[in-house]
Amino acid sequence: QVRLVESGGGLVQPGGSLRLSCAPSGSIFRINAMAWYRQAPGKQREFVAAITSGGSTNYRDSVKGRFTISRDNAKNTVYLQMNGLKPEDTAVYFCNADMSRTSSGHYSNYWGQGTQVTVSS
Repeated sequence: QVRLVESGGGLVQPGGSLRLSCAPSGSIFRINAMAWYRQAPGKQREFVAAITSGGSTNYRDSVKGRFTISRDNAKNTVYLQMNGLKPEDTAVYFCNADMSRTSSGHYSNYWGQGTQVTVSS
């Protein structure tokens, strides 16, 4: 069973930085778009950033200039570099990806289990 595994969350002071990583746990033939979402307590899950297989990126307005999404296609890994963190960035961060396990061209959407990011002094 393939799943996405996130790492890198933790507790950081306002203004600090964290780097999240996400990669599939099993064998994958190809990964298309990859993205990060987040969910704060009592709120709906929201889009944070996305990156296509070609490297095009997209961000929610509140993180532009502070967060950077990137990927290493050789390692099937997506990263989220978060700088200038604010208390309102506190949430569980989820990785999302469209992945194909075979050369058939059929893609399925996968979610990770989430990693907690807490920004507090």
